[in-house]
Amino acid sequence: MNIKAVQQFSQRLKSNKAFELFVIAIIVVSALLIGANTYHIPEYAMGVLGVLDSLVTAIFLFEIVIRFIAEENKKRFFTQGWNIFDTVIVVVSLLPIEDSQLALVGRLIRIFRVMRMVSFVPELRLLLNSLARALPQLGYVVLLMFIIFYIYAAVGSSFFADINPTLWRDISISMLTLFRVMTFEDWTDVMYEVMDVYPFSWIYFLSFIFLTTFAFLNMVIGIVVNVLEDEHHKEQEIQDKLDGKLTIDDLSRQIAELKQLITAKNS
Repeated sequence: MNIKAVQQFSQRLKSNKAFELFVIAIIVVSALLIGANTYHIPEYAMGVLGVLDSLVTAIFLFEIVIRFIAEENKKRFFTQGWNIFDTVIVVVSLLPIEDSQLALVGRLIRIFRVMRMVSFVPELRLLLNSLARALPQLGYVVLLMFIIFYIYAAVGSSFFADINPTLWRDISISMLTLFRVMTFEDWTDVMYEVMDVYPFSWIYFLSFIFLTTFAFLNMVIGIVVNVLEDEHHKEQEIQDKLDGKLTIDDLSRQIAELKQLITAKNS
């Protein structure tokens, strides 16, 4: 069997739905093995889990090799972040570090093998890529939320510290208390305790909840949804091009080229 035939076989296997489902099932089995290792189980069962873990690692190695062979441009394979992530996870899993000082690193890498579900399922990969793209915009919202937290925490520690030092003794503790209020974790107990001394303090709490929970968190959701729609639109355009379909942008570009040709002929 020549190299071209091996590559074609790898491409067919990579795009095979049954093979994809098989790899997803192996990722699930890997996650279950990680969970099983957290329990106190008999020694013979640990041996069985070790054998299964080695088998899972071997299957992961086979799958990553198939993907590498199927790639026509080998250099482009390692320009994709998820391919690098999968390769590092598989390579480290192969290293014999269980009985060394790096045993903790080995266990940590095996835990991260569950993340291969994200790299293997396009829909999950799209969600994570959208979240990563939204981070720069989310940074400004988080900064604004921190400013609001800081102002309200300064006010709370200045006026409420004598009421309950455990919750309001300094600005850092006050910010933790306000985070509890924002997440609605028994926030009414905090408010009513302060209202016994300052009856109109409900304005402080309700205005803080309105700004953080209702305003800023909805802004965060809106940014993520917009980026997700943009990513989905780009993925759809790429898929349409692969399927040989013309997008609106392609049609507009072709119409503009035809107009230029007609103008050039008339002149």
